[in-house]
Amino acid sequence: MNSTLLADNSEASLKKFLNTLSPVDEVGAKARVEMLATRSIKTSSKNWAIDLAIRMVDLTTLEGADTPGKVRALCAKGVYPDPTDLSVPSVGAICVYNDMVKVARQALDAGGGKNIPVAAVSTAFPSGRASMEVKVQDTRDAIANGASEIDMVIDRGAFLAGKRGFVFDQIKAIKEVCGDKVHLKVILETGELVTLDNVRKASYLAMLAGADFIKTSTGKVAPAATAPVVYVMLEAVRDYYKLTGTRIGVKPAGGIRNTKDAIKQLVLVNEIAGPEWLDPSLFRIGASALLNDLLMQRMKMRDGYYASPNYVTLD
Repeated sequence: MNSTLLADNSEASLKKFLNTLSPVDEVGAKARVEMLATRSIKTSSKNWAIDLAIRMVDLTTLEGADTPGKVRALCAKGVYPDPTDLSVPSVGAICVYNDMVKVARQALDAGGGKNIPVAAVSTAFPSGRASMEVKVQDTRDAIANGASEIDMVIDRGAFLAGKRGFVFDQIKAIKEVCGDKVHLKVILETGELVTLDNVRKASYLAMLAGADFIKTSTGKVAPAATAPVVYVMLEAVRDYYKLTGTRIGVKPAGGIRNTKDAIKQLVLVNEIAGPEWLDPSLFRIGASALLNDLLMQRMKMRDGYYASPNYVTLD
């Protein structure tokens, strides 16, 4: 646990700290995000925002029907989102199931994407209901196959039952497996946490346990990355930085499907956490369909008209 914020390594100390967090003003949070959603973006800023959003995309496929061919195609798209326009930046990462990590890593390395990380969903994704031994081995397998980012899910049942120390210990154990070279994104599955107060507490718990990023959701549960949830998480990383001097990233995932949604996320980041977080090292967007819309909007900004959806590759 973070010794600067907690008296000792006990669950009692953790719970005491979490109980000192101020309650979330849900009405105020919703009003603030609704106000920020009305912000207009000028043409030059929109061009910059679209390219930044592309660089922040964790291009994702997490389906039982995923095949090596589909993953290779996704990797090719991640490296060169628009093969006819090489000024389009590459995405932030490719996110896949464990058994596809090696396929993705080999495809990226062979296709010009050596600098693009592979993120693996781990620790019994999406439920998080497995033994610690299984979760640790799941993580080790992903790293051995080439993952440099681990997206772990917390045990929401344990969190909601008040077993905060249990959840903390699991995150800490997975971070120890990751070490300093592999980034750990902790998925809170905010749609199952019920309240914004729980989102705030889970965010701090994950950061105290060693998370490099806090992530809203698996994309398998609704609601996912709602604006008030992202608002609370951005407040948490901002305030945690003020307390500790450590910047933690945020990754909304699920439900962000178009350019308008993505730009709203960037406005939230800038206004709540601050401009330092407007970087792929501190903000990612978990998505699949979003990239196509960003590409179509980029083409419109360049050419003045919408291209056919058939112009961009289908996911």
